[in-house]
Amino acid sequence: MAEYFDIDPGPASFEGSFDGAFEGLRTRMPPARQKTAMVRVMGATVEERILRSLRRISRAIELHSKQLKATHRLTAPQLICLRELRVVPHTTPSELARAVSLSQATITGILDRLESRGFIQRARNPRDKRRVMVELTEEGRAAVDAAPLPLHHSFATRLGKLSEEEQAQIENVLARIVRMMEAEDIDAAPMLVGGAMSDDADEGRTGRAKKP
Repeated sequence: MAEYFDIDPGPASFEGSFDGAFEGLRTRMPPARQKTAMVRVMGATVEERILRSLRRISRAIELHSKQLKATHRLTAPQLICLRELRVVPHTTPSELARAVSLSQATITGILDRLESRGFIQRARNPRDKRRVMVELTEEGRAAVDAAPLPLHHSFATRLGKLSEEEQAQIENVLARIVRMMEAEDIDAAPMLVGGAMSDDADEGRTGRAKKP
């Protein structure tokens, strides 16, 4: 059974004071208690605590996407496509779309922008002129090597360290939250990306790549 501790975040920023207070509390506990320790913020309702956690997840994804775009001028979906092309050097746009779980329209926009930056090239298959093949250029390979791992890679690594029971608990709770928010019908690729994906989708619909 979980053991709960109430923490008053105080007047400072919530993230800093909350994390510092809870971590200090955990380090003073025996290892057995650390595994079950949970925390509640004083004065906050259950709804507020859950919404705060959801907002933190959303902000983490948003900040990672913004940092990636600022430092490497890439959106997360673009980086994911580049990484897939690093693994599968020659593929078609439709095969790439299936591999990264994105729509054909979004893939078209992504490839338009990547091609405009010289990261990929498209050419007709010499054995079947009806098929267009996509491959990385030297500039594209260099961009992949210089860029950080997408956020969902580090998440998957940490998730894999949990027991199957803990993973199932997280999955079930999140699935229930999705149902409670009536979001079951919202299409979502299995990757952690921010709002930048909408730009790529817009490019695919208009057929014009925006300036990178």
